[in-house]
Amino acid sequence: MVEALRAAGYYEVMEIGKHGLWFFLDGMTAPQSAEFARKVEKLGYSALWIPEAVGREPFAHAGYLAAKTDKLIFATGIANIWARDPITMSAASKTVGELSDGRFVLGIGVSHKPLVLNLRGHSYDKPYSYMKEYVPKLKSALYRAPMPKEEVPIVIAALHPKMLAFAAAETHGTHTYFVPPEHTAKVRAAIGPKPWICAAQAVILESDATKARAAARTYMKTYVPRLPNYTNNLKNLGWKDEDFANGCSDALVDAIVAWGSETRIRDRIDAHLKAGATHVCILPVKVDSESLPDERAMEALAPK
Repeated sequence: MVEALRAAGYYEVMEIGKHGLWFFLDGMTAPQSAEFARKVEKLGYSALWIPEAVGREPFAHAGYLAAKTDKLIFATGIANIWARDPITMSAASKTVGELSDGRFVLGIGVSHKPLVLNLRGHSYDKPYSYMKEYVPKLKSALYRAPMPKEEVPIVIAALHPKMLAFAAAETHGTHTYFVPPEHTAKVRAAIGPKPWICAAQAVILESDATKARAAARTYMKTYVPRLPNYTNNLKNLGWKDEDFANGCSDALVDAIVAWGSETRIRDRIDAHLKAGATHVCILPVKVDSESLPDERAMEALAPK
C-alpha cells in the first residue's frame, strides 16, 4: 500500500531537520514532559527522540506529546523489535503518524542481549537475521484504518557494517548512538549520500574537567563495557581494552561526551554534520542529576 501511494506521488519525504534532542523523560510526570516538549519546540529543535527501556511506552507517550505541540517531530529512539510483532509495530507507528499529522519517525532496533534475554525473556539469537526478516513484514503489514497523510519514515539503530547496509537499503537510514564523529564519517562513506544518519551526541555544559568527566562517566557506565554492541564498535574504531577500564580513559570519555563551553560543544555537533550526519540529536546530561535533562544546556545549544 505505502509503495503504491509513494509511486503515485501521494507521499513526500519528511524533512527531519538538523537539530534534535534525545532523552529519557521518565523522571518527569506526563504534564511536565508535555511542558518540556513545548519548550523543545519553542527553542527550534526539529525532533524529540523518545527512547524505550523500562519506563513509559514510547508510542503512547509520543501520541500524548504530539497532541500538546504543533510542529515538533517525535521519533522512537528506539522501539524494541523483540517487544512487538511487525503488525503491532506497524499499527503503532501509523496510529501516531495519523494522530500527529505526519510528525513521527519510527526508529527500531534489536536492543541488547541483557535487555532482551535477561529482562524480557526473549531469545536473542541472530539479531541481524531477525531484523532482516522483520522489516519486510513491518512494511507489508495489514492496516485497516485511515493512513497517515505522510509516510512514516523508518530508521534502524545500527553501528556495524551489515546492519548499516541493510538500514540504508531498506529504510530511510540509521539512528546511531554512543559514537564520535569519526564513526559518522565512516558510515556516510559506507552507505552513500542519500540515507539518513541521525546521530545522537551526549553533551555536558560544564567547563570544569573533573565535574564534567565525572558526570560523563556516570552516563557512560550504562553502555560500556557492559553492552558489547557499543564496546565492540568503539574497538573497531581503534580504542583498546585499557580505554574501557576504570570508568574509561579520559580520551574515550572526551570522544563520546562533548563537554565544556557552548562553543566547544557546538563544534562537536558541527563535526557530526560535516562528517555526513543528516540530523544530530543532543543528550543534555546534567552534572547533578541522572534522571533529568539539563535545560540550561538545551537553551544554550538551541539551533541558531
